[in-house]
Amino acid sequence: MSLGQNGWVKLERKHALVLLAIAAWNVITYLRFIKALVDTEDRPTGYYVAHTVLIVVNLLIAALLGTWGVRAYKAAKYRAAKTAQNSPV
Repeated sequence: MSLGQNGWVKLERKHALVLLAIAAWNVITYLRFIKALVDTEDRPTGYYVAHTVLIVVNLLIAALLGTWGVRAYKAAKYRAAKTAQNSPV
């Protein structure tokens, strides 16, 4: 990770892959959590509301991290191609 000319942090491919892996992990684990919640019986309504909020928030976090991961990966790929294009052979 390094600072760009504009002061923004430049993420490398490895950082993008970590973001994508965390997003995938959230989706996989919370899809399993949804199944467990559906299979649960005889709980108060508050239980279902609280867990549904947790599921929604974590899936939104996964979507955000996935978006950042894709953008970071594309930016790193673009920078690598631009660097390779400008380097003397």
